[in-house]
Amino acid sequence: MHLLWKNALLLSATLTASLVAQAEPLQPKQYGDFDNYVLALSWQTGFCQNMHERNRKEPTECKLQREQADKRAFLTVHGLWPGLPKSVSARGVDNKRWMRYGCWTRPVPNMPEARASQKCSAPAPALSTDLATKLSGVMPGAGGQSCLDRYEFAKHGACFGFDPNAYFGTMVRLNMAVKHSPFGAFLAENYGKVVTRKAFNKALDRSYGSEAVKAVKLTCNGNPAYLTEMQISLKAAAINEPLSAASFAPQKNPGSCAKQFRLDAVGY
Repeated sequence: MHLLWKNALLLSATLTASLVAQAEPLQPKQYGDFDNYVLALSWQTGFCQNMHERNRKEPTECKLQREQADKRAFLTVHGLWPGLPKSVSARGVDNKRWMRYGCWTRPVPNMPEARASQKCSAPAPALSTDLATKLSGVMPGAGGQSCLDRYEFAKHGACFGFDPNAYFGTMVRLNMAVKHSPFGAFLAENYGKVVTRKAFNKALDRSYGSEAVKAVKLTCNGNPAYLTEMQISLKAAAINEPLSAASFAPQKNPGSCAKQFRLDAVGY
């Protein structure tokens, strides 16, 4: 095994155990009858490139820092999305509607909807100063003018009664675990390069096993294609445990990335 991968594996195990020991457990107070979470991670340079190519207004976080010495820093947090609770499904909500609207399918009466175009209109989650600082390091859209943390909590966290520190603390922990795994080392080593889906899957397999490969949905944009996001399905019962081969919940959709794609570099 490559020395960088060995070091990443040792660091990942040590760091994950430490973060788990420090983190508050994530526990829904209601609607807890769901089986999985989706951890959505952006490849930030690809996300910003896509926004630029589509002539959309460039988010503030894309302007602040276009380079990172450690390329793993470009693997950022988009959100953590609980699966469709059985008790909500019983009210006629299907998975497509749940993934689109989340808490705004209104399992809780009179819950206001925060729109993607008006993220800052959602209430600010009550985060400790320490957690807010850690979150801003892995979720560039948190706080400031983008308010991604407000939007994500309103859409995916509020109706479950999650403690905001536990909710966002879990995102920070999982993001750090992936970054400091051999898979994270693979992303850093191949920054700005074209990779094959086969090599990408092999890196996942070496880090977490074959179930992880089946649990990851990739989104690519552009021509030639470049990675913008990965959605990782995780077992709800294992969400408070260190990320391991036993954490992953296979999903059917591998996403839109074909046989090869770029791990895009800042260059626009």
